[in-house]
Amino acid sequence: MKKTVVITGGNKGIGAQITRSFAQAGYRVVVAARTDTGLSRELGEDVRFIKCDVRKESDHQKVVQSAKKWTKRLDVYINCAGFSKWSPIGKVTNDFWNAMIDTNLKGTFLGCKVAAQSLNKGGAIINISSLAGRRGSANNSVYCASKFGVTGLTQALSKELGKDGIRVNAICPVYIETKGLLQALKSKVSPTAGKNIKSYLSSFAKSQSGLKRLPQAKEVADSCLFLASNSSSAITGQSINVDCGVMPL
Repeated sequence: MKKTVVITGGNKGIGAQITRSFAQAGYRVVVAARTDTGLSRELGEDVRFIKCDVRKESDHQKVVQSAKKWTKRLDVYINCAGFSKWSPIGKVTNDFWNAMIDTNLKGTFLGCKVAAQSLNKGGAIINISSLAGRRGSANNSVYCASKFGVTGLTQALSKELGKDGIRVNAICPVYIETKGLLQALKSKVSPTAGKNIKSYLSSFAKSQSGLKRLPQAKEVADSCLFLASNSSSAITGQSINVDCGVMPL
């Protein structure tokens, strides 16, 4: 019987590749996002789109209900919805703080909360975090706080939900070249100062990465597939770097 996965933010950037990879692996996929990009129609009858604002618990509940009505099961819940934006601390407004924390951290928490009530025994929650959830960087305090929070959430819930047979893990990618990242790096307060973005990423890879390259979105998706599978049945509470060796642990 085909397994069912919900992927928040599953129609853009890293999330879109995760959706493609799970569909190719034979899962039934529910893409939960605010905007329908047409990806579900492109991928066929085993992929469905449900409109969802991850900041609302009721929307997560609607997504799960729709998934279970469709397939009668829920095996994996992937919290991928989120965004990155730099700002020096002196210019962080309440709106900036709330948008980042509500989406990246609260949205992930609510996904975990609702999934925990509905996953099949042996189910998996996978949170897409960031290397910014491992180390801080200038002009990035709010994003780092949101992703450090995801790391703590992942560890705590692995202890809490383990008794129910639910594993909780996170993936921490370094820079992945998506439209969202490239747009964020256009900011004058980002590490690129808004200039020579491709050159910056190339230099970063050569100077910071053990493999002298940056990971691809498919490599993040492959890591999610592993964490969703029985091959990772003894792995929980981990935040796994997918960074080509930028930050060996």
